[in-house]
Amino acid sequence: MSISAIESVLQQMRATALQTGIAPRPAAGEPAAQGGFAAELRRSIEGINTAQTKAYGQAEAFELGRPGVALNDVMVDLQKANVAFQTGLQVRNRLVAAYQEVMSLPA
Repeated sequence: MSISAIESVLQQMRATALQTGIAPRPAAGEPAAQGGFAAELRRSIEGINTAQTKAYGQAEAFELGRPGVALNDVMVDLQKANVAFQTGLQVRNRLVAAYQEVMSLPA
């Protein structure tokens, strides 16, 4: 897997996270986040964790019968968390495959 392919996947992850509301949007005067690939990967994993925590908390609130928690909202949030997790899992699989490919290159 090439660097440009990895960058493309990261760009798609950012766009999806912004569209679904999983990742916060940077403020107008705030500088772009730094840290490279590792920091971006960490932010993505934290976003997945946040989505799952929110969805499970909402599901628990619905099960307990708290007012203001609708079943359709719970189901949508659970599906968003599931899609985010599956995306993260596929990124991990591609990273492992890329690592294995690089490690099998002759020195």
